[in-house]
Amino acid sequence: MKLNVEGIEEGKPIPDLFAFGVFHPEDRMSFGPNRNPGMSWEDVPEGTKSFVIMMFDPDVPSVADDANQEGKTISKDIPRVDFFHWLLVDVPARVSRIPEGEDSDGVTPKGKCGNSGPFGERGVNNFTQFLAGNPDMAGTYFGYDGPCPPWNDELLHHYHYEVHALDVETLGLSGEFDGEDVRKAMKGHVLASARVTGTYTLNPDLR
Repeated sequence: MKLNVEGIEEGKPIPDLFAFGVFHPEDRMSFGPNRNPGMSWEDVPEGTKSFVIMMFDPDVPSVADDANQEGKTISKDIPRVDFFHWLLVDVPARVSRIPEGEDSDGVTPKGKCGNSGPFGERGVNNFTQFLAGNPDMAGTYFGYDGPCPPWNDELLHHYHYEVHALDVETLGLSGEFDGEDVRKAMKGHVLASARVTGTYTLNPDLR
């Protein structure tokens, strides 16, 4: 399969248009346009019955206590974990493109509501956990929310946009399912996959 993520080139910086947080010279970070990029795919294998769309960052600090703290730095050497930004399952086999801004267009404090999206069932992204301690932002975040790495992280973050062709029409997921739930459910059902990777940072020393 081949995947095209509109506006994002392999290995190149992700435009602010698709980011949850953008660089601000005085405040360190401000909310971004947070639009989902358009995605299209081709060369789908025979027997495909549905697709999974997934976007995640494998470079998130495993311990986030020092994230965005003045006078502190997150070492590039600490262990990293996956942070899911977008989960969309049960995308019908007839679909081959998701338009820009269709699943997200702006930051929604406390999160976008509900599983049902325009093209499939939305999962819960990890902003749900990351913002749980912020009374103005805490909530359940469904669908797409873009890059917003800690501005004091020494490591450049990578973001994997993926599409997976499956041999089942549905993964049978409902409610507040997350990235690990999706990975577990689609195990053994993947016919083909494709990926495009972009980078992003809010650290002024890395920009």
